[in-house]
Amino acid sequence: MPLEERANESKEAFDRYVVPELEVLMRVALSITRNPPDAEDLVQDTLLRAFRAIDRFDGRHPRAWLFTIMRNAQINRVRRKRPELLRDPDRTMELVSGDMGEDTTEAAVMDATFDAAVETALNELPKKFRTVVELVDLNQLSYQEAADVLAIPIGTVMSRLHRARGRLRQHVEREGLGTTGERS
Repeated sequence: MPLEERANESKEAFDRYVVPELEVLMRVALSITRNPPDAEDLVQDTLLRAFRAIDRFDGRHPRAWLFTIMRNAQINRVRRKRPELLRDPDRTMELVSGDMGEDTTEAAVMDATFDAAVETALNELPKKFRTVVELVDLNQLSYQEAADVLAIPIGTVMSRLHRARGRLRQHVEREGLGTTGERS
């Protein structure tokens, strides 16, 4: 097969299998790295590796294939980066953004307090639990997709998610912000 024709087929396969997954790759990379510039670098590494290997890809389960590439790229990045540099301690996550749907100051304070309690609880979780919550609850990956990203059995994803949600709930209740239906 002529080189130009092979290049066109590779580009078509990349456009068909990889490009539709860009948004989910970025969300997962953000969950893994917790840093937007690192996430962009990880996605770029993943895309480059996928492009180089697209001719060997059979077309089945492109998302799982890409997650495997991403996981391996991240493992290599972490190995090169050790010891990890300290993150900027002044960096904070925005807790309340835009329209909150309620006009009262009390509601705004309660929402910010609740969000802060959930963020604190999430950050206090051991990494193996926090990562599963981020992938499934925040990034809306299926249990199987999260299992593929983490290279663990789906049952382990379900177990960790159950335990993590319980810990989050306990933390919020200890803060006096129970889940008795006050928030929707």
